[in-house]
Amino acid sequence: MAPLRRLLLCLCLALLLPPPAAPAPTPAPGRRPDWAACRILSRELSRLLATVKEPHSEGMQLMEEDPQNWPPRIRCSDSCDPLTLESNNTRCLHRIRQALQHYRDLLGSDIFREQPQPQLETTMEQLLRHVHEGPGRPPRPPPPAPTKVWAHPFQRHLALKRLRSFAAVIGRVFNHSAR
Repeated sequence: MAPLRRLLLCLCLALLLPPPAAPAPTPAPGRRPDWAACRILSRELSRLLATVKEPHSEGMQLMEEDPQNWPPRIRCSDSCDPLTLESNNTRCLHRIRQALQHYRDLLGSDIFREQPQPQLETTMEQLLRHVHEGPGRPPRPPPPAPTKVWAHPFQRHLALKRLRSFAAVIGRVFNHSAR
């Protein structure tokens, strides 16, 4: 009688537990990122960002707009932590790719027309090529709508501030993965 009762309790317990999580997507077998090259390029990106001079940026305070309009950024749910990167890096690389494309396009937009950053753009392109999925060149979406010229210094400052933060995070991801 006791074994039957134990079996019934186990069955009831199994019904109360949530279903097992779906298996994580496996990375594409064909192409893996060159982690060492990504580490070098992310360091170069951070170095270049540190050299960008912004006139009149001291004391510039910007009101952050709605978080819905923020550029892609790495979140905890993107699985960029060291343990997850070892087993499956697909989600993390996808998010990095999205943000790199966003910042690449921003650097080529009208807000940087007065203060172009060709070295930054080149480094971003190279980094994007290393983390891009599949053959070919990553697509470029249409350029963003032109903005008011008076707002360009503020937008440029905000874009560079966010890009610096993003570069620090991806530098950590690539540094860990290149070990």
